[in-house]
Amino acid sequence: QVQLVESGGGLVQAGGSLRLSCAASGSIFRINAMAWYRQAPGKQRELVASITSGGSTTYADSVKGRFTISRDNARNTAYLQVNSLKPVDTAVYYCNAEVIKSFWGSTISYWGQGTQVTVSS
Repeated sequence: QVQLVESGGGLVQAGGSLRLSCAASGSIFRINAMAWYRQAPGKQRELVASITSGGSTTYADSVKGRFTISRDNARNTAYLQVNSLKPVDTAVYYCNAEVIKSFWGSTISYWGQGTQVTVSS
């Protein structure tokens, strides 16, 4: 089995920063893309940022210039540095990883349990 554990969320004032972490553990041969999603109350889950195993990144327009995704492949860990936070960034942030569990295995998508980010005005 594979587990993703997020951490780093919390309550912060507008303009503040947080660093979210997502650590993957378990039966892992390789991790392809890792990504952060978020879901605000009453809204659909949306992609915030993604990063390939080679380090290529994509961002939602709403977070470009404020959020930075990175990863440590040796530690199977992804990070999301969130700066200049706004109240509209308030949401549960979820980590997603595309995991290959063996050399001949297929890619399986795993999700973390989420970490709450609350931005006060």
